[in-house]
Amino acid sequence: MGIVIRALMVALGILLMLLGLFAVTTLADQRLAGLWWVGAGAFLVIVVAAERQRYRSEAAEVANAPAGPGGGERTGEIIEPRFRPTAEVFMDPTSGHRMRVLADPATGERRYVAEA
Repeated sequence: MGIVIRALMVALGILLMLLGLFAVTTLADQRLAGLWWVGAGAFLVIVVAAERQRYRSEAAEVANAPAGPGGGERTGEIIEPRFRPTAEVFMDPTSGHRMRVLADPATGERRYVAEA
């Protein structure tokens, strides 16, 4: 998700929670609806906090780089030589791309690259 969409979702979630709290504390006939608004707002904030790009390196996450096929590293991007291909291959269930796992033998850090 883009940073702007994340910010908008958090802002909407906070607004819903505030409106819900207002309804719960001041509008006696709207307390149940207020609880629903608080819950919906909290859900939005939690979703943004828990959302994570699939199969992304920390460097790509920090740089907010676009995801490649299958949610992995971008196609044509040069991967550091310390990452070696492993025998681990899987099909991404969402995109159907065949993903190859690359690993740094020294640290165990992993990268995921779509195969053709």
